[in-house]
Amino acid sequence: MTWLITGGAGYIGAHVARTMMEAGERVVVLDDLSAGVPARLEGTEPWPVLVRGAVSDRRLLDRTFEEHEVTGVLHLAARKQVGESVERPLHYYRENVHGLTVLLEAVVDAGVRRFVFSSSAAVYGTPDVDLVTERTPCVPMNPYGETKLTGEWLVRATGRATGMATACLRYFNVAGAARPELADTGVFNIVPMFFDALTRGEAPLIFGDDYPTPDGTCVRDYIHVQDLAEAHLAAARHLGAEPAASGAAGTSGAPGEARGRDLTVNIGTGRGVSVREMADLVAEITGKREPAARVAPRRAGDPARVVASAELAAKELGWTARHSVRDMLTSAWEGWRLHHPGAGAR
Repeated sequence: MTWLITGGAGYIGAHVARTMMEAGERVVVLDDLSAGVPARLEGTEPWPVLVRGAVSDRRLLDRTFEEHEVTGVLHLAARKQVGESVERPLHYYRENVHGLTVLLEAVVDAGVRRFVFSSSAAVYGTPDVDLVTERTPCVPMNPYGETKLTGEWLVRATGRATGMATACLRYFNVAGAARPELADTGVFNIVPMFFDALTRGEAPLIFGDDYPTPDGTCVRDYIHVQDLAEAHLAAARHLGAEPAASGAAGTSGAPGEARGRDLTVNIGTGRGVSVREMADLVAEITGKREPAARVAPRRAGDPARVVASAELAAKELGWTARHSVRDMLTSAWEGWRLHHPGAGAR
């Protein structure tokens, strides 16, 4: 099989591309390089084919599917900043929903029979449960989450109508790096935000310490990016083992039910870590205990606790997370220091 990975030069996408290739899969990467970095794909043998362009470019998609005989797609390309999605909802719907629609049209016309969709825990919104299962109601709280949920609907509906085997992977909080050069270079998620503040000699911010949690700060489920990449490999092989149907699949049921050709699963660890615990561990690993993290007011819409149940992924994909939070932070700090010379100075 040949897998097209959209967004494959990005932080998560490059980990997925490398993992797929190291496992012997043939890979073609499609990336507009608005956030992707081609150098992330270097060092693999053979180096994956890189096609520069957007998923909304139908002519490019048609040519890519034909020239490289693509038989499956892992779709990771998307805009993903919650705050930006609130400020620019039309942009997010155009990029994440319209772009996916164009891609699916090309996939169907090319006869591609397997599709893995990069979704998000943002589809759940603010769930009031100890463990989020795939049956937990989806009530997204921002345009980003809405576009991911809409994307799931599009993918599942297309699969059911055409017989294409599909999997939607709902990521929880991603951190870490398999290699320093692959580290997240953006400052949008909690770990690089803490590193950035400490590098500038400022106190990392904790938003709220009066939540109904053991230490009053929000609790989240953090997943190492390499574990996430291996989940994509497991999903790809799960779909690859499915017979390629020629007509409508005729499947039904709620998301999260195991139906072979139509799977939606959480990708997390099932273990919650508080923001305060993260801040303390960051201080220990970096050696930067001063200035200490300080508390700021709560951010609107932040739920107290969001932790995944990963039982379905284990059952259906044979996948479980292997890395600890310490692994995530240690590898992320190595990557941060590589990309920010002098950050390790005390």
